[in-house]
Amino acid sequence: MNAKKIFLDWVAPILFAIVLALLINKFWFFTVTIPSESMVPTIKVNDRIVVTRIHDRRKLKRGDIVVFYSKELEDTLIKRLIGLPGDKVEVVEGGQLFINGEKVDEPYVVYPEDLKKSFTVGEDKYLFFGDYRSISDDARKWENPYIDGKDIKGKARFIVFPFRRFGGFVIGEEALNH
Repeated sequence: MNAKKIFLDWVAPILFAIVLALLINKFWFFTVTIPSESMVPTIKVNDRIVVTRIHDRRKLKRGDIVVFYSKELEDTLIKRLIGLPGDKVEVVEGGQLFINGEKVDEPYVVYPEDLKKSFTVGEDKYLFFGDYRSISDDARKWENPYIDGKDIKGKARFIVFPFRRFGGFVIGEEALNH
């Protein structure tokens, strides 16, 4: 067997696969493993989640589960998007959420927290809360509650591990036994 045949049959395909995997990870999607309970019961500790990269932040919607980098905490986090640029967000008695004066139904919050706060989200800033409000270390408790748009990494799409939880996100009371 000559060196050219070995290169063409083995080395070139392996190099191609490695480059392709790196490009996919850089531009399309990646996975994260959940380190904390802040998104319970929707996402549990050690769940592995597929995240698609965000190339146009205008496509983000309130309620999306998003991966971002917090400069304050110097860590990559996963939380639920609550406030978009320009939103006025109020958390009132009983943990009820109002955005721009309208009450928001949050079926994914099973464990609310009676913490009153108000926020005005600035230009190219975003506001994130965890689903497990009573224990989540999120924007309601940070010194700087707003995340820059450039620090948003991607949108969580589905659970890939553990296999018994494979698929889309289940929310609310139903998620407790999922």
